[in-house]
Amino acid sequence: MAQNGSESGSLLGGVAGRYASALFELAREERAVDAVSQGLDRFDALLGESDDLRRLVKSPVFSAEDQVKAIEAVLARAGIQGLPANFIRLAAANRRLFVLPDMIRAFRKLVRESKGIVQAEVRLAETPSDAVLEEIKASLRDVARAEVDVDLRVDPALIGGIVVKLGSRMVDASLRTKLNSIRLAMRDAR
Repeated sequence: MAQNGSESGSLLGGVAGRYASALFELAREERAVDAVSQGLDRFDALLGESDDLRRLVKSPVFSAEDQVKAIEAVLARAGIQGLPANFIRLAAANRRLFVLPDMIRAFRKLVRESKGIVQAEVRLAETPSDAVLEEIKASLRDVARAEVDVDLRVDPALIGGIVVKLGSRMVDASLRTKLNSIRLAMRDAR
């Protein structure tokens, strides 16, 4: 999910930001930023796929001991080891598992910033072909004059066209917005 300025500021403040910053510094010292990113991405993908895992992470009903045991099993099954596994275990042991998705987002933000990568949110009415997606990425790289990490969202309500958020800039070239503009213009013309 793309974040506005205040959300991203608070993301790197607070618990999520402190944990993510500590992990990022440690990963950088160990020259393992990419490996940690891969492990966290794998865990985040599991979170997206499993209602049970999301319930374990979000629910305060489970004790820290129960969460650690369950997380151990998930990490072993997913093959997540080393620094990312230790980080996830630490979050569980400290009863901070419910903040883990925010920690992962904050870590990703730190990685992007360290690599000079700009975040872009692109919404389309339907899933684009690989060629169209590459064309969009190339255009965004030209505009940003930097590498761009694209968060692609499919939103059928757009009807057609595209909506792009790149930093503080937003371009809405969706058919829905154009139709709404025409509707307003016609209403004013009466």
